[in-house]
Amino acid sequence: LYFSVQEGILFFYHIKDLQYEMKICADILQPISSLVFSPDYTVLLLVTDQGTLYTYKPAHSGEAVKLLDACSSCFLAADFLTPGDKYCMSVTISGEVQVWFLEDGTCLSKLNLDIEVYV
Repeated sequence: LYFSVQEGILFFYHIKDLQYEMKICADILQPISSLVFSPDYTVLLLVTDQGTLYTYKPAHSGEAVKLLDACSSCFLAADFLTPGDKYCMSVTISGEVQVWFLEDGTCLSKLNLDIEVYV
């Protein structure tokens, strides 16, 4: 079980039978607004309140890697494009939809909806 707290800390709870173990996985120093696993559960996408996207690879137990910073407006939501875990899509409050290559954060495509977006 992965979850975050207001301070921007990503926690992992390993639960087995009636016992559990808690581990701090990453501290990104920004409140996390959403967590999304890739379809194959190898990458966790973290979206912050300030509009920054991070990736975290549970199998590598490393730090969360900053992928993208908010451009013209904050990222409102993000999710993986399936199949696989190489691309993600984001939407900003200003209505810009973007497709990103996760390996290096390259923006591959964008479309402006010309409306303000709410979740």
